[in-house]
Amino acid sequence: MQKTAYLPGLLAALLLALAAGQLASLPWLAAHGGSALTLAMLGGIVLANLRPLPARWQPGLRLCKQQLLRAGIVLFGLQLTLGQLLQLGGRVLLIDVLVLASTFGMALWLGRKLGLDRDSCVLIGAGSAICGAAAVLATQPVIRASGERASVAVAGVVLFGSIAMLLYPWLYGVLAPLGLNEGAYGVLTGSTMHEVAQVVAAGRAVGEGAAANAVLTKMLRVMLLAPFLLLLAAAWQRRTAQPGARAPITIPWFAFGFIAAIAVNSSGVLVAGLRDSLLMLDRLLLATAMAALGLDTRLAAIRAAGWQPLLLAALLFGWLLLGGGAINWLLQ
Repeated sequence: MQKTAYLPGLLAALLLALAAGQLASLPWLAAHGGSALTLAMLGGIVLANLRPLPARWQPGLRLCKQQLLRAGIVLFGLQLTLGQLLQLGGRVLLIDVLVLASTFGMALWLGRKLGLDRDSCVLIGAGSAICGAAAVLATQPVIRASGERASVAVAGVVLFGSIAMLLYPWLYGVLAPLGLNEGAYGVLTGSTMHEVAQVVAAGRAVGEGAAANAVLTKMLRVMLLAPFLLLLAAAWQRRTAQPGARAPITIPWFAFGFIAAIAVNSSGVLVAGLRDSLLMLDRLLLATAMAALGLDTRLAAIRAAGWQPLLLAALLFGWLLLGGGAINWLLQ
């Protein structure tokens, strides 16, 4: 594919991200948690559902949702230190493991009760339990699921992840007087929300301390994708008629780049000016990725898939909020 094919979609997402950044600087929106990331995604959803988008935008939007998002997550590590990561420790890793295992188990059980096929249950469960669309796309080749099922799963987890992105900051305002602090909110957000970029947006809507804990917790959860895929591949091979065939496994390498960026920031080798410039670039990359994610969210596609996949995604969202919240409360 020619490099110029990426330009239309890339420019559309970039312009939307820049506009969202300007809106986020308005005092009223800033006071009500209107971050650039949240506004970029909401603006994308509105535009995508007002009228069909040109097909030539798709290559650029895919670039934003994949490579630019991963680059932004890696650069986000320059705001964090190894000390913060170690401070979270095994307790947060245990929260992530319990949330992942319980959510995926609920997906298989509830999906069977709803009469959904097993591929859809696995894809929606992986997206809800680990890291949204990225987990769905990583799981699809392992179980050899159809592209249509993967698209429906992505739509469901993006929809409810977007709802969570708006709901969680409001919940913090309700629960903060009852004792929920920014650090605990960050862990709750990172361990129970769907997409990495949505976690960043929900964390930043409350504060940088909340965002740091949220992203660290989320990236620990993202790194669980690798062992999850290995276990899933082994289980799936036992179910197939050709047990000798090996399913391809996608490793989330950007998660390890995130850890490397934390190590670089902790070492102190970056001069302040360069670090500040990279963090400005990071904010732009994440906002552009969020805009692209919104521009690729079609409410009509979600409706066309029927009520069962959407209901499963909704039930898992409820479990992440209530069950995941209970896990956080017990272990924090």
